[in-house]
Amino acid sequence: MKVLTANRLSDGEAIWFAGEGGWSRRIEEAQTANDADAEARLAAIGADASARNEVIDVNLIDVTLAEGRLAAVKLREKIRAAGPTINYAGKLA
Repeated sequence: MKVLTANRLSDGEAIWFAGEGGWSRRIEEAQTANDADAEARLAAIGADASARNEVIDVNLIDVTLAEGRLAAVKLREKIRAAGPTINYAGKLA
């Protein structure tokens, strides 16, 4: 299972594609892809958003269900989903 992630160009926040053309700051709201066709559709959505300069660093990442909630598989993505590990620009995790 995969989800589409990126960083919002306006402020650098990690975001996940939540469907209906929208992005969310919460991985739990991400739209999942369970097969190659769905992955290709999410990849095309990410490429389009990147081309329109809405997002950068677009990636499909592996997720799993943990206690009924979507969770990133790799440590890097777990950290991104949890929010910043330091206070920057007045934001706390």
